[in-house]
Amino acid sequence: MEFTMSRRVVRTSKFRHVFGQAVKADQCYDDIRISQMTWDSNFCSVNPKFVAMIVDASGGGAFMVLPLTKTGRIDMSYPTVCGHTGPVLDIEFCPHNDNIIASGSEDCSVMIWEIPDGGLTTSLTDPVVKLDGHSKRVGILSWHPTAHNVLMSAGCDNVVILWNVARGEAAVRIDSVHTDLIYSACWNRDGSRILTACKDKTMRVLDPRKGTVLFEKEKAHEGSRPIRAVFVNDGKILTTGFSRMSERQVALWDPKKFGEPLTLQELDTSSGVLLPFFDPDTGVVYLCGKGDSSIRYFEVTDEAPYVHYLSMYSSKESQKGMGYMPKRGLEVNKCEIARFYKLHERKCEPIVMTVPRKSDLFQEDLYPDTIGPEPSVEADEWFEGKDGQPILISLKDGFVATTKAKEFKVHKSLLKTTTASAGNQQEGSGEVQSLRKEVKDLKAAIEELTKRVSELESKH
Repeated sequence: MEFTMSRRVVRTSKFRHVFGQAVKADQCYDDIRISQMTWDSNFCSVNPKFVAMIVDASGGGAFMVLPLTKTGRIDMSYPTVCGHTGPVLDIEFCPHNDNIIASGSEDCSVMIWEIPDGGLTTSLTDPVVKLDGHSKRVGILSWHPTAHNVLMSAGCDNVVILWNVARGEAAVRIDSVHTDLIYSACWNRDGSRILTACKDKTMRVLDPRKGTVLFEKEKAHEGSRPIRAVFVNDGKILTTGFSRMSERQVALWDPKKFGEPLTLQELDTSSGVLLPFFDPDTGVVYLCGKGDSSIRYFEVTDEAPYVHYLSMYSSKESQKGMGYMPKRGLEVNKCEIARFYKLHERKCEPIVMTVPRKSDLFQEDLYPDTIGPEPSVEADEWFEGKDGQPILISLKDGFVATTKAKEFKVHKSLLKTTTASAGNQQEGSGEVQSLRKEVKDLKAAIEELTKRVSELESKH
């Protein structure tokens, strides 16, 4: 009898006891007027240097970027990024340079901004580059995970654009696939596929460079409310949506067999869209409902029922948005496996997810090598067909940010010339001229230094 009892033991998982905890009050960012816009994006983006939040702005659109260390009450006069003429709907930090952030707005434009290392000292109104190509508001942004300077945007014109940011131009325009509003758009792990969910109730896997549909699934969820879709491990897809009776659901799909979901679970009857955040290193997916006061988390595995409920972090106040810290920004010595930045009406509150362990040593099993900040392929190469696998880093000694501030400067000089000469098709020559000028300036500087050295030598 004992033997049969022990066979029914609850599934073992090292993430069963993950617990979420809000940080102490003085570690929050207070007195920030979070945007009142009704739009289902995260409203927040974070990396190991900064936290950015979309805020209310009179007569335009703005977001605030704070150094992570600048906790406490934020002064009313704190500078913002405020170059858009309409409300900002989505922001996302570049995964390959912690000082670069993209914003999409109701004014139909996408802008790329460079944030100085210590944060802003005056408000920022001029972007590094402005990307014009959408005819309606731009509500979704997603940087390519492995290719440098490739950005995807999706607008309310039902169009997806892939931008070559280094050249300031739209490289791919997918405008005949989606028949209605695009609810979500994201990349797979190496950026060789795009996944979109649309108001026409169809979920599509696309070839990003050709803009062609590889797989599609109609009515992934029966309800008419927004669907979200993300790639999880092994090319599978996790979706959140609503049943015909408006119950919230989570489902897992295999694109090669799109007929039926591998699993479909009903969760509750709340009305907020569930934003999924998937961690490929642990296989844990966190579902944060917009307007909920909880975060549910599940483990995605290879055996039925595939999506296993782990636990729930609950609090009193509802969330207006949520930022998700990349793995390299976590405190590994505290067994932190995720950190969320929860937006309230007037503040941003970090929530730490931890696996309790007795040992202080580095926990190899919790932290396999993870995606680092180095891109594996340049934009031009990627658009020409070259895929790049993520370059992984070890978190054993804690991650030290190595993003060089120089990195974007070269691209800046390239940008200025290419955007100026985009009209007359002489981008190549513009680049060459700008590089020649740089070489000339360097030669002059070297000559000047050599002259000064020889002067000094002759004096001594």
